[in-house]
Amino acid sequence: MEINFPFSTSRQNPSLMLPTPPTFTKMASMAFPVVQSPRNSTPIFSSNKEQTQNWNALKFVRGKKLLKDLSTWGIGGPCNYFVQVFHQTHLLSAIRYCREFSIPYVVIGKGSNCLFDDLGFDGCVIQNQIDFLERMEPGVYRAGSGFRFNHLGSLSCNEGFTGLEFAAGIPGTVGGATYMNAGANGQETANVIESVDIVTTEGNFRTLNRIDLTFGYRSSSFQDMDNLAAIVAATFRLERSGSAKKRQQELLKRRRATQPVNERSAGSVFRNPVNLGVSAAELIDKAGLKGCSIGGAMVSNIHANFLVNNGASTSQDMLSLIALVKDKVDSKFGVELEEEVLYFHPYWKYANWER
Repeated sequence: MEINFPFSTSRQNPSLMLPTPPTFTKMASMAFPVVQSPRNSTPIFSSNKEQTQNWNALKFVRGKKLLKDLSTWGIGGPCNYFVQVFHQTHLLSAIRYCREFSIPYVVIGKGSNCLFDDLGFDGCVIQNQIDFLERMEPGVYRAGSGFRFNHLGSLSCNEGFTGLEFAAGIPGTVGGATYMNAGANGQETANVIESVDIVTTEGNFRTLNRIDLTFGYRSSSFQDMDNLAAIVAATFRLERSGSAKKRQQELLKRRRATQPVNERSAGSVFRNPVNLGVSAAELIDKAGLKGCSIGGAMVSNIHANFLVNNGASTSQDMLSLIALVKDKVDSKFGVELEEEVLYFHPYWKYANWER
């Protein structure tokens, strides 16, 4: 996931004048804002007629793209602007457009780690479709940030290389996996990254080598880069292995048996606590929360760290269920769970849980 919200004072777009935003309240034992929408709230952009704007060969769709169609959770209202980019030059043009008209923007891939609001997003959602793949040499792959991470994992194992066996079960993109340092089963993205290509908010392309980057559990240097506009590509160096494909097949079999793969989810919602020797899923399960639901949001009966959309969940349902899970686990075990998913406030703010 590549995220930034630059603003330019060069020109104001009158179409971005906003109604009064929803108020924030905090529930007990919560470290993040819960959006309480006004009773008469309507989606940010509610015109019945689709509008488009063309700019430098890009087509911006106004107000008709529903964020629920861009997220694996299937939740979210319309965004004010929507555009797809298929090349790094398209990405740069989209970013320049947003800067020119002072439009906040977010770059997403498969939306597998995102919770969008039912009110939508009063800005531009740039969907990254930069999905090329280059084989630089045996075991070295350079992939566009929009390339499917699970496809890269399967492909590399089929070709006899180890390091990305876990990736076959990750439903995101190369850019999102790099940004979040995705991992599972003792492997993580950072272990095999050689370099990452980015574009800055100033419109400059840069290549960062592994030595320039810092990774941690579900974290990376990119999350703290003020001038990061988006990840463009990543290069991975893998080792040859005769057992990679077999191990990957075993991991996929285990995943299908222990995770709700046929339900709408965002994967693991909470990070595993550090140095406790117990997973977030175990804590949630021991708190008796499997099957607990609020509206259309439910704690999975298969894997307690997966919160699923039963088909009618609103963003408020999911936010409230996340808050409930945190409160119950904290009350019972004295452990404050930390969210792994990202929530996007509809009114010009990227609201990570700690902010």
